[in-house]
Amino acid sequence: MAALRAGLLGVGMMGRHHARVLREIDGVELVAIADPGGDPHGVAGDLTVLPDIESLIAAGLDIAVVAVPTRFHEDAALKLAAAGVHTLVEKPIAETVEAGQRMVEAFEAAGLVGAVGHIERFNPALQQLRKRIEAGDLGEVFQIATRRQGPFPSRIADVGVGKDLGSHDIDLTAWVAQSTYATVFAQTALKSGREYEDMIIASGRLANGIIVNHVVNWLSPMKERITIVTGETGTFVADTSTGDLTLFANGTFPLEWESVTAFRGVSEGDVTRFAFPKREPLRVEHEAFRDAVLGLPSEIVTMQQGQRTLAVVEGVIESARTGQSVSF
Repeated sequence: MAALRAGLLGVGMMGRHHARVLREIDGVELVAIADPGGDPHGVAGDLTVLPDIESLIAAGLDIAVVAVPTRFHEDAALKLAAAGVHTLVEKPIAETVEAGQRMVEAFEAAGLVGAVGHIERFNPALQQLRKRIEAGDLGEVFQIATRRQGPFPSRIADVGVGKDLGSHDIDLTAWVAQSTYATVFAQTALKSGREYEDMIIASGRLANGIIVNHVVNWLSPMKERITIVTGETGTFVADTSTGDLTLFANGTFPLEWESVTAFRGVSEGDVTRFAFPKREPLRVEHEAFRDAVLGLPSEIVTMQQGQRTLAVVEGVIESARTGQSVSF
């Protein structure tokens, strides 16, 4: 079978990595790259850097990856849908829920695969975590808490920390729990002098009853990418920056120390860090997108799912603005 002809729009921070992976995976040939800003990192190699989405489409594509700033996602995606090109758009799906919905409808109407690059779903630690929760390793799940913080990224200019970083945690939480969000309440802070929030604390409840909490900011010198899931039999801690998954199990032995036996809660048990293959999440994401286009079983993040994530992020921002919880 001939390789899928792929095009890439945008060769910035994420675009560079997309270009590398598109060149490495089987069944795909990167045939065209476009970026109105040129190619300062030398990503194109022997390909001509095209000026816009129209010239990219004219190269004759089967699939495309859109890795330009969020405000340009809708325009590029709608043109690709009209041209019959299956498309993976970097997260968040769009700048607004309304724009995202137009993208969802365009790809559905055209019968095309539309995917969103919520890469954390393809992180080996979170994939292991979801499998183990689904297998009942924690019993009933009570709470999912995430921390995603680090220094301010100069590359992000058109959205706040909610749509850039917070969308990761909202998507992965709903995916790991296999449930949508029911309610959310949030506080935000604006400390960097921009019009967008750079710090968020959000709490809420999923439709299946799990309570959730997210700490997200661009104001910490300490980089964290942590997901903590607590249930009946213990707590899983997934570090997506290293791909590690650790289980802190509840103790199964009686406590005999008087000062701690007064508390009738859980006790400390064994701590296990699991060993499993750690493949690059972006490569796994691209293989899933390729397989979906070929009609093979695949676990892509659909545009509909990306749209639901964006709706929750906008709910977080709305809650912080009004001081009221938001229901979905």
